[in-house]
Amino acid sequence: MSTSLLLGLLLLSFIVSSLAIVPFISLLYKLQFFKKKTSIHAAKKDTASNHIRTKSRTPEGAGLLILIIVCLSFAVILPLLKHFGFPISQVYPINDEINVIFFTFISFALLGLYDDIVKYFELDRDLGYAGLKTKHKFIIQWILALTIGALMYFNLGINIINIPLFGVITLGKWFILVAAFLIVLMANSVNITDGLDGLAGGLLMIALFGFWILSASILDTSLSVFLALWLGSLIAFLYFNVFPARIFLGDVGALSFGATFAVVGLLLGKIVVVFVVGFLFIVEGLSSLLQIASVKIRGRRLFPVAPFHYLLLKIGWSETKIVKRAWLAGIMIIVFGIWISTF
Repeated sequence: MSTSLLLGLLLLSFIVSSLAIVPFISLLYKLQFFKKKTSIHAAKKDTASNHIRTKSRTPEGAGLLILIIVCLSFAVILPLLKHFGFPISQVYPINDEINVIFFTFISFALLGLYDDIVKYFELDRDLGYAGLKTKHKFIIQWILALTIGALMYFNLGINIINIPLFGVITLGKWFILVAAFLIVLMANSVNITDGLDGLAGGLLMIALFGFWILSASILDTSLSVFLALWLGSLIAFLYFNVFPARIFLGDVGALSFGATFAVVGLLLGKIVVVFVVGFLFIVEGLSSLLQIASVKIRGRRLFPVAPFHYLLLKIGWSETKIVKRAWLAGIMIIVFGIWISTF
């Protein structure tokens, strides 16, 4: 598929998302789809609480709009490309690959949307319904991730990983567990990173551009089209997400995008590149995980505050400084990731 067509699809997705996002933000304000309990939970005077309090009336849920636009656009565009005779090249059976991509994209979004609705409409207080506990959400994530890993193994025939400089390693059915671990890791890491204006969205944009280049190089049409539509919509969202943000992704977007990011990397056969490109996400996620583990095991914090972006705020970095430097680091990391993928 030509580069000009893919760029056109990206622009189309950007325009559609740009037109839709302003009325969508207005709708979220009317629905009061934001953290109503923030002032209660952020009663402490620490760095993280003070920062969260400043965002308490910014609506979340942009991930849902991006999801709808990408899904509907893909459902219309790919059949049109086939109808008008555009060349379709695939690495995997096209229907099975599409099923894996969109099962991940939608299933993790629904889990995140459920969590958002319970929090923002305060169902746990008004209806006496506590929603899913953290451990239950984690179990569901693993069930979804194992299902996705099984689909990739049985339907797409993926059972190997490519380690640059070392070569190909055949995992057999262990691939399912490895894939599930990576999916859960990235879903939660992106969700944790989504704490500063433009941070998670900008890093995702940069990383997806790298994956888009790789997908075009292996001539996978459905994956290239999906990434083009996803990128266009994400860029439109970023215009309203950079400081001062008018809207956030919400769990519906962060969980879905993190899990799908991992799946795209697995489909490209670049599992090591996922860890490289997702390095900043993983740092954020691990800093939060280590903090929680330290409190439970040692009874005290490992870091003054977590995740890592709050630690930078605490030592005096401004929000915009953190995000800009993270973006610059992300650009160089994706260049490095693409470079090592050539070995």
